[in-house]
Amino acid sequence: MIRVGPKEKVQNFRTRKVVWVGFLQGLFLTAYIQILRHLAKRGHEVSLVTVHSKKKTPFQRELSDIRLISIPLRYLPFISLAAYIVVLLLVLPFLVLYLKPDFVVVSEDGTALGLCSTLLLPRSVRPKIVLDIRSTPVDIHGLRGSLTDLFFNTSVRMASKLFDGMTIVTRSMKREICDKFRINPESFGVWTNGVPTDLFDPRKHAAKATELRRTTGLDGKFVIIYHGAFSHERGIIETVHSISLLRDKCPDVVLFLLGIGQVGERTRGSRATLSELNSLVKKERLQDRVLIHEPVNYEDVPAYIMMCDVGIVPLPDIPDWRNQSALKLLEYLAMEKTVIATDIPSNREVIGNSKCGIYASSSEPKEIGRAILYAIANREKISEWGRYGRRIAEEKYSYDKVAGDLEGYLLSLGDYSNGKCNRPPLI
Repeated sequence: MIRVGPKEKVQNFRTRKVVWVGFLQGLFLTAYIQILRHLAKRGHEVSLVTVHSKKKTPFQRELSDIRLISIPLRYLPFISLAAYIVVLLLVLPFLVLYLKPDFVVVSEDGTALGLCSTLLLPRSVRPKIVLDIRSTPVDIHGLRGSLTDLFFNTSVRMASKLFDGMTIVTRSMKREICDKFRINPESFGVWTNGVPTDLFDPRKHAAKATELRRTTGLDGKFVIIYHGAFSHERGIIETVHSISLLRDKCPDVVLFLLGIGQVGERTRGSRATLSELNSLVKKERLQDRVLIHEPVNYEDVPAYIMMCDVGIVPLPDIPDWRNQSALKLLEYLAMEKTVIATDIPSNREVIGNSKCGIYASSSEPKEIGRAILYAIANREKISEWGRYGRRIAEEKYSYDKVAGDLEGYLLSLGDYSNGKCNRPPLI
């Protein structure tokens, strides 16, 4: 059964119809929700084709201003994805004929395989089809990681030969993908991850942050926050070791770890790392220095960031992270927090040489410790430095700006009805 949610008609001569297709069970769910909402705000008719594993789609309220086509599938890794692909093969061509979209955008999670039947539609009725890449595969260990990598590679190769365009999250990742798959870089569009600056606004969360700091016993402490997924090779273990190294020098430093990934997402890797973290904290006797907090609703995250002194993005300099785009980094900046970040291209692309960034030369505990010491030595200045980060978030990474970048790329593709396509071929 398929549920179709309500939509609002928009009278605008520049209106385009966009259908977004994705499994949307992973890290970038928030990014997709925000970009869809802002495309709709810009006057386009937007539809989302996705899945849900409960009676009520968990993000239906956030997408009240777009058409939601939600396919109920019990969540089982890869089995649910395979079932979703089969449903798309059977149903999507009919949805395209019914909705008459100008563009179909599909995420890189493997659902592109479900568009094979849609590609058979005549050019006169077929929309422009675009593959969107938010992330290259990370943590590709074991059978699950191998399958993730296979789905990704197959999607990109398929899109390079059969689709009309591709979009990607960073310029550095664009170079990586173009080199690996021999794709024409001029055919790519770039729309970065963004941050909802209206939600992540320090002025709105000051009172709650003060209360949180009091109730968590952090008054008088220098608090460093990490929020997001806990898994191997993210620099979290190394950050805990750095706190241990600073035990005597900095008795008031506390590392606050929030969540184990997206709300409701409890992967095997996350549980293993959480257990490892708890064991390490106990072994190093850091129970009063490292606080591990359970996940909170996304709307509550800004207050937790606000209660801390600095944010940290300790990703190591490895291929998994070099060209990615860390959502947490943008959220820290939007909340006017100076950020301790490893000196890797993805962090440099956002922060540059702004005062709001304190770079650690690597994710080694000693280097992270040095960066923490620098932040503490300048604790009277970090609030001022953080305001530069807010400017970066507003000027470059607000979702209105990001939606405009995506809109510009889609419109540059032209349409089949007039026989025009302004983009160079993918290969």
